[in-house]
Amino acid sequence: MSSFIYQSSQSDPSLRDFVESFWMLDNPSENKEVILLPDGRIDLIFSESSTEPFHVVLLGIGTHPEQVIIAEKTKIFAVSFNLLATEYILHQSVSELLNNAKILPSDYWGFTIDDLHDFEKFCEKISAKINTELSTQKTDDRKLKLFDLIYASKGSLSVKELSEKVIWSERQINRYFNQQFGISLKSYCGILRFRASFQHIKEGKLFPEENFSDQPHFIKEIKKLSGFLPKELSQNKNDRFIQFSVLPKK
Repeated sequence: MSSFIYQSSQSDPSLRDFVESFWMLDNPSENKEVILLPDGRIDLIFSESSTEPFHVVLLGIGTHPEQVIIAEKTKIFAVSFNLLATEYILHQSVSELLNNAKILPSDYWGFTIDDLHDFEKFCEKISAKINTELSTQKTDDRKLKLFDLIYASKGSLSVKELSEKVIWSERQINRYFNQQFGISLKSYCGILRFRASFQHIKEGKLFPEENFSDQPHFIKEIKKLSGFLPKELSQNKNDRFIQFSVLPKK
């Protein structure tokens, strides 16, 4: 990551049910080939580069690794949403965006290229917009509880356990997930367990720390979602796994 400038910021506590974080990435030098791993987030990205003018993109949930090139002189400001935001902030289903992206109008939410100059002001502006979207509606308490349990457990609770805790049938939950996000709840929880292993793998802990039944299960799930063995992820040659590169060192 020596050629990249990366910064992230947590949202205000009042937005935590909907917003995971804000982040920026600046690549001032040469083109960089990286691999994006599934992480369970919905990303709203505002960016410009040497090859593309200012544009806005909405990224859906990913279920497999994707190789991309971050062009030289690329600047990205983004917000990473939790799933509940699709219904109450973005007001749309993202089922068709599974492993896909959608280009939004270049003036989406009133943002322009001038908003890519100051990350702190960007966070303030987009937080105000999100608060405006949330102020006009009441969130379903059952969905709030469901997602709170999903994220707090890092995907370790079964669909049956979640169903019993929120008093919502497994069939109805899965219908909601497939219609709104294009993925089953079980598959989504698998992605969250995978993501929860990132820090452990980066630290060289190549065995299941939590939420995996045993070593073979751990290796199988990591390979299925990343395309690589835990050891290869840990080595992160040439900083190709960008989500590992931006993790804080401990």
